[in-house]
Amino acid sequence: MALPLPLIRRGRGFSLVELMVSVVIGLLALLFATRLIISGELNKEAAVGGSDSMQNGMLALYSLSNDAGESGWGINDPMLAGCDTVLTDASGYALPTVTRGGVNITPLAAALIQSNGSDPDVISFNSGTSQSGNGSARLFADYVGGNLFTIDSRNPYTFLTGDVLVIAPLTPGTGQCSLVQMSGFGAAPNNTLLFNSGTGFRFNAAGGLANVYRQNVSYIYNLGPATQLHFHTWSVANGVLRLRAAELPGAELAPVSVTDNVVSIKGQYGFDTRVVAGSYDPNPGANGMQITAWSSSMIDADGDGVVGSPGDYQRVAAVRLAVVARSKTVKKANAAGQCSATTELPIVFASAAPATVAAVPVQVNVAVAGDAVPWQCYRYRVFENIVPIRNAQWRP
Repeated sequence: MALPLPLIRRGRGFSLVELMVSVVIGLLALLFATRLIISGELNKEAAVGGSDSMQNGMLALYSLSNDAGESGWGINDPMLAGCDTVLTDASGYALPTVTRGGVNITPLAAALIQSNGSDPDVISFNSGTSQSGNGSARLFADYVGGNLFTIDSRNPYTFLTGDVLVIAPLTPGTGQCSLVQMSGFGAAPNNTLLFNSGTGFRFNAAGGLANVYRQNVSYIYNLGPATQLHFHTWSVANGVLRLRAAELPGAELAPVSVTDNVVSIKGQYGFDTRVVAGSYDPNPGANGMQITAWSSSMIDADGDGVVGSPGDYQRVAAVRLAVVARSKTVKKANAAGQCSATTELPIVFASAAPATVAAVPVQVNVAVAGDAVPWQCYRYRVFENIVPIRNAQWRP
């Protein structure tokens, strides 16, 4: 009798086909997980980079706008505003140089923009801090040299040792202004103001002033303490916003860094070019001031035939400011070595403001000198603001 063949049992485990299917599914899952992680990292970098540029740009614009809002205090008298001013500072601060009639001058003005085309501008804002705002005294004797001014017999209101003084001719444009620092009063009845040189009086040069000032047609203005003199010059270099300040120790001679990843600042004057019957009176309640034209550079706003005359600076009703900030993170290049985070250069001042005044758009060069990474690999944000020069509207 033949014995039955033993039953053939199937071994436990996976077949080759099942293993291959499992491997394929795992690889697909890994692929999707990797792409998800990469996408998340890219989104995080974009968000962080956008946050960085937002913070840096807002800080830079706030700093410039705050200076612009205060500018002009104490220098809004027509004798001072736009006057070619001689400033000698032992600490190294210097007023920006511009051209008037083919001659280099250093005007004392609320706002001064050194336009550099598509590259970053250099923007200055100036103001005093005297409590009297525009305290002045008339020169009572000719000044032809030395270290004192003779004024009328009354005691000058709010004039104190250490204050910064500016002497100006009565008729704007007929001579230079000079800036000195008060070192004390002369003999009684205190009608002489001294400006001796030496330690503690950084704005006084040995030997006095080179200019001559005549009695009754020259005035002395008090800008307040030298330690609080708001003469600020803003610039950008190597992607860093910088400040040169007369009252900030260490920043008088060379600018100091304020915030990084700011690739450009731009400015425009808002001029009042109206022809007003009679005398031009910018005070509120009279003619007031209106923006009728924007310009990146100085123009003949008062129609006297001279570009950059004192009257032109006195017709600056506002300034338009722009800050261009970039992200800290760099977008990786494609296989061809090209970046596409930004494909076009930013344009600022493109909108009309006010609506009746034509805009003057400016394309901004955002490339940073010496940067090995192309500018297209960064993301950029543009911040703009219009700041009225309100102190220019209140004049004696």
